[in-house]
Amino acid sequence: MLPNELEYMTSLRILNLKNCRCISLTTLPNELGNLTSLNTLYMKRCISLISLPNELGNLTSLTILNISRWSSLISLPNRLGNLTSLTTLKISYYSSLTSLLDELGNLTSLTTLKISDCSSLTSLPNELDNLMSLVIFDVFCLTSLPSKFGNLISLTTLYIYGCFSLTSLPNELGNLTSLTTFHIDYCSNLISLPNELGNLTSLTTFHIDYCSNLISLPNELGNLTALITFVVSCCESLISLPNELGNFISLTTFDIERCKSLTSLPNGLGNFTSLTTLNTSHCSSLTSLLNELSNLTTLTTLDISECSSLTSLPNGLDSNELSNVTSLTTFDIKRCKSLISLPNELGNFISLTTFDIERYKSLTSLPNGLGNLTSLTTLNTSHCSSLTSLLNELSNLTTLTTLDISECSSLTSLPNGLDSNELSNVTSLTTFDIKRCKSLISLPNELGNFISLTTFDIERYKSLTSLPNGLGNLTSLTTLNTSHCSSLTSLLNELSNLTTLTTLDISECSSLTSLPNELDNLTSLTTLNINGCSSLTSLPNEMDNFTSLTTLNINECSSLISLPNELGNLTSLTFYNIGRCSSLTSSPKKMSSTKATDTPESTPLARKKGSYRQLLAGSQCRHGSEPDGSKRVMRILSKWL
Repeated sequence: MLPNELEYMTSLRILNLKNCRCISLTTLPNELGNLTSLNTLYMKRCISLISLPNELGNLTSLTILNISRWSSLISLPNRLGNLTSLTTLKISYYSSLTSLLDELGNLTSLTTLKISDCSSLTSLPNELDNLMSLVIFDVFCLTSLPSKFGNLISLTTLYIYGCFSLTSLPNELGNLTSLTTFHIDYCSNLISLPNELGNLTSLTTFHIDYCSNLISLPNELGNLTALITFVVSCCESLISLPNELGNFISLTTFDIERCKSLTSLPNGLGNFTSLTTLNTSHCSSLTSLLNELSNLTTLTTLDISECSSLTSLPNGLDSNELSNVTSLTTFDIKRCKSLISLPNELGNFISLTTFDIERYKSLTSLPNGLGNLTSLTTLNTSHCSSLTSLLNELSNLTTLTTLDISECSSLTSLPNGLDSNELSNVTSLTTFDIKRCKSLISLPNELGNFISLTTFDIERYKSLTSLPNGLGNLTSLTTLNTSHCSSLTSLLNELSNLTTLTTLDISECSSLTSLPNELDNLTSLTTLNINGCSSLTSLPNEMDNFTSLTTLNINECSSLISLPNELGNLTSLTFYNIGRCSSLTSSPKKMSSTKATDTPESTPLARKKGSYRQLLAGSQCRHGSEPDGSKRVMRILSKWL
């Protein structure tokens, strides 16, 4: 209940009744109508309220009314139409509300109306003439918009979202000549747009998403010469775009992502001389781009990724044409599986910072001009399974911070020119991912010149027998992953120089027989994964210097005979997994409350079970997700002992 004295607060201007579920508010007093100075009323998540008093219509000074998330509300009070000062009305999450009042047409000051998640609402009132912003969100049962929407001549924003039953828009929308933003999302049964939309000459944003049955766009859209943003994405049935779109001379963003039936781009695309972003990604039926691409001299982002039917870049991509596209900073061409080669003229994109050709499976070599991209910071050639070599000119990319050549399964070597003089230029590299390059045999020592490197990943480099000597120079390194390097027989003593290293993953290095004692300098290490090192027989005593270590995984080290006593000093440890170490017969003598106690070989447990493996496997020793997981494991051990 609200206090009866509320009616005397005649000077009250703001009343906030949000989240009144905590006081089980079921009704509002009629005296609420006495608060004639009130200008803002929030009634959000009052889930026990079932109705509003008619006296609400007395609040003639009210400008903002938000009545959202009342699951029990069925109708609005008739006198709501008296709130002639109201500028903003938000009605949301009323699953039982079937209609709005025609009296809302009396709200002559109303400029913003938001109706969202009223799933049973089937129609809207005809008279809402002064609206400037209308948002219709998740009104599932709405089948049509009233023809009198054409009277909303002051409307600047129209946002319709999740109206799955809406099949068409009224022609009268063409009268909304003040409209600047037109946004329709998830209206999956909408099959066409009215030609009259071409009258909306003030429109700057045209956005249609996930209208999966929309087949075509009207040619009249070419009249929208003030348009800045054009987005028609995820419209799977759209088969063509009108050439008249070339009249969008002010356009900066053109996005047709995931229009899977679209086979070609409109001829007028070359007229978009102000365009900065072009996105045709996931247009899987698109077979070609336009030669006029060279006209887009202001283009900064070009995304043609996942265009799986695209067989080539424009025939006109010669050096004279591409030399105009000097503003391009991001070029994403990943997963264009039908492309065979890239033109050397790509080297003219001198402003390019990101170049992504991930999963370009037919590509056998990189274009020679790549070495000219001296502004490049990110180069991704991952999963280019036919790529056999990289360019010697890679050393020219002095601003490169991320290089991903992972999963290039045919790559047999890094560039022949990777000598110390060349690689010394690439000092900005922070991330180098070379995992799963299964044909690579060795790494050059000159990798040690990557002095800014923080992440080095050579996972599943199965032919690698040793690490390059220069690795010890990477003093900024925080993550080193050599996991699944099954031929790696030893680690470098120089790894002790990596004092900033926090994560070391040498799991599944099945040929690794020992760890260097010099690792004791790695005092920043928080995660050490030695899982599956089946040839490892012992761990260095110096591991007690890993004072920051929180995660230690030595699971499935089948040749490991004993653990160093010094493990008991790892007081920061929160995850400790020693499961399935079938040869392990003794544990550290000195253990804290989170560690196991001594288990000599002569104990009954050792004789009966033969190993820790059976004990820990039987107790399902994987409790790292629990805050006290290691304690629980060790309590089980102690109980058995």
